[in-house]
Formats: sequence, structure tokens, C-alpha cells
Amino acid sequence: MKKLISILLLSLYLVSTTEVYQLLKMPLLIEHYFQHKNLNPEMSLTAFLKIHYDHPVKDSDHDQDQKLPFVSHVSLLSVVFTINPSVDFYFTEKIYNPHEIKNTLYKSILYHKEILNSIWQPPRFHQS
Repeated sequence: MKKLISILLLSLYLVSTTEVYQLLKMPLLIEHYFQHKNLNPEMSLTAFLKIHYDHPVKDSDHDQDQKLPFVSHVSLLSVVFTINPSVDFYFTEKIYNPHEIKNTLYKSILYHKEILNSIWQPPRFHQS
């Protein structure tokens, strides 16, 4: 089950963030090739690919040609970070004393000396 979920999530990620989704358009390519083959029975697959990918021509079926895989590209997953230019950073001149920080931590309500001393004891052996 984990393997199936992993494959599903990886597939969803690849289809949504890369050009792999273009492979889903392959049936359109095959269908369009057979349409051209019906119009011109002597057309080979390489001639068809050359017409549509090597030197594309704007002809009567241009809208259908644009739906073929790897003809048009979309920018995928654009992530942009911006910083507001009106944000100002001010630094104070106060220098922190490390001893103050240590003393503050020592006096923290989360630290209780008796509790820690009772936890960290060496092992005791019971003699029968």
C-alpha cells in the first residue's frame, strides 16, 4: 500500500511540476497523425513529425496542431519571494552579556534542581 501511495504522489508531483504532463497528450498526436494519413496515404511518421515539429506551418488545422504534445509550453510552478522595500531594520547598541543569559536560564521556572538531582543518579545494585 505504501508503494502504491508513493508512486501516486510521485506521479502527481511530476505531472504538476514538469513537462511530463505533455505525455498525456500522446493520444492526440496519434489521432492527428491518422487524420493526416487519411488525407495523404503516402505520408510517413517522420514526415508528419517534421511538418509539425521541425518546421511548423500555420495552416488550416493550426489550432489542432497547438494541442499536440511538446508544441506549446507552460511555465510551471513559479515561486517568487519578495521583500517589502519599506521594511527597515534597526539595531540597538545593547550588547548582551552571556552570563546574564546563563543566570536567567538557571533561574527559570522550568528548571528545578531537586528534580534533576533525583533523576540523574548512578545505578544502584541490590544485594540479596
